Amino acid sequence: MQYTKVKNLIVNKLRKELDPRLTYHSVFHTLDVIDSVERLSLTEHVTDIERILLKTAAVFHDSGFLSTYKGHEEISCQYAIQILPGYGYRMEDISKIQEMILATQIPQSPKSLLGELLCDADLDYLGRDDFEPIANRLFNELISFNLLKDEQQWNKIQLGFIENHHYFTKTAIRSRERKKQRNLDKIRDIVACYNV
Repeated sequence: MQYTKVKNLIVNKLRKELDPRLTYHSVFHTLDVIDSVERLSLTEHVTDIERILLKTAAVFHDSGFLSTYKGHEEISCQYAIQILPGYGYRMEDISKIQEMILATQIPQSPKSLLGELLCDADLDYLGRDDFEPIANRLFNELISFNLLKDEQQWNKIQLGFIENHHYFTKTAIRSRERKKQRNLDKIRDIVACYNV
């Protein structure tokens, strides 16, 4: 499997072709998810082959945004099936990659440890110190695509989303849950002011 060549191909394509209104679902998000799966997989005891499949799924997971906003995961899976056989990936490998990509659909529904790792990496930022600037990028993206009307609506959506979110892997729970709760408390305080 020629992971590095595949990564370079897709990352370059994302850099050149993604809609500039995608301020959250950008090449930077993809690179962040790749870094996060690397970190998470080191403590979750995956094999070297599984790590390559996981990183490949991270590379492809939002590539569907090249074509569509809604339903981008299915398009990401189509890109994987079109591109990966030419880089030494077997059909059974591609099926696992597609399963991981589809697991990231909201609500997340992983069916394996690898799917759990990709889901946790995809929303890793919820429990990090850089939560606010990343969340602001998502807010701006949703505004740009007319999927949101204002900041009040955004904070209420964020509140519900984070309250219902949970990390799957022990590593993510241990490293991100406490900070995620602090980020959630800040949003609760903001939303509480709306009702005053």
